[in-house]
Amino acid sequence: MKITRLLILLGCISLHAQDNYNLIIGTYTNACESEGIYVYDFNTKTGEATLKNSSQGVINPSYVTVSADNKFLYSVNENGEESTVSAFSYTASSGKIEFINKKDSKGADPCYIINDDKHVIVANYTGGTIAVFGKDKHGALTKAKQVIKHSGSGINKDRQEGPHVHMVYFSPDKNYVFANDLGTDKISVYKYDKNATDGSKVLTLADTVEVKKGSGPRHLVFSPNNVFFYVLQELDGTLTAFSYVKGKIEKIQESTIVTPYFTGQTGAADIHISHDGKFLYATNRGDANTISVFRVHANGKINLVQQLTTEGIGPRNFAFGPKEDYLLVANQISNDVIIFKRDRTTGMLTDTEKCIELCSPVCLVFTVAK
Repeated sequence: MKITRLLILLGCISLHAQDNYNLIIGTYTNACESEGIYVYDFNTKTGEATLKNSSQGVINPSYVTVSADNKFLYSVNENGEESTVSAFSYTASSGKIEFINKKDSKGADPCYIINDDKHVIVANYTGGTIAVFGKDKHGALTKAKQVIKHSGSGINKDRQEGPHVHMVYFSPDKNYVFANDLGTDKISVYKYDKNATDGSKVLTLADTVEVKKGSGPRHLVFSPNNVFFYVLQELDGTLTAFSYVKGKIEKIQESTIVTPYFTGQTGAADIHISHDGKFLYATNRGDANTISVFRVHANGKINLVQQLTTEGIGPRNFAFGPKEDYLLVANQISNDVIIFKRDRTTGMLTDTEKCIELCSPVCLVFTVAK
């Protein structure tokens, strides 16, 4: 009887533990008082978030990424010509973040970062470059193995005077890295050889996809079935759907997150798709400050089903809660992370009136808490 009660107790503890995850938030530190990277305890049943830990004195870690083993965290340090990339040890149980080392980002203003077991890859916006760094066995960054410099410009002379790499993204099979260039209206597709003995051949250009001139491709996301991907363009709010079959890319639809008769400034930001592949979400900054919900059909095409305010100003990155019952939006300008309840059947969002007040939040990443 005592053993049975003990097993039941342990089971309850285990179930309770699974309700709590770590929410990592990258911020800007030059706009208001911020320590850089924050870790919150997030409860997937209640939607409550409680501060757990933070970094100390990290400059503008606007985007972060966590290693697959949950032991290391990597961030950009967006700081003009003095920009760097940093490595940290990460203890999920306590949320503790400890600095390991940093390297020159090899391009001004890094704005996106990804990693796998071999490399950390960074998109440098102002510098117009992609930089590939190695990792050592302790999680530290090695010197840059490869730096790719984009060239060209676009028709928007204010924003597209030169290349601006805004995102790097692994293809679902991890055989390619997609790179959105806002400045040239192009998506470069690089063959990725993580075991290349010649560091200059980790990334090799395999294809180039052009989007609407002046639209400014910012972020993209693949569908869970890996057959489609969707590109959000910052400058005019265009949302383009592509098919991706055996490496062949074809445009299948061009939509928008801008509603008819909207005359304000557009600043499309982030895009994600639900794990069941049925709903696509995208944020818009500028004068809109909205998040749009699209239904995704079997043929990959989409239609708008909801658009609502993000209850703040400057929505950047957003993230689904670990069980997708919630969706959190980082409003950079109004200094808050708004927590929406999400209906997994309809995809619709409702405001919970819960938020995390935090200086200039940009990037949201969930991890397990152990």
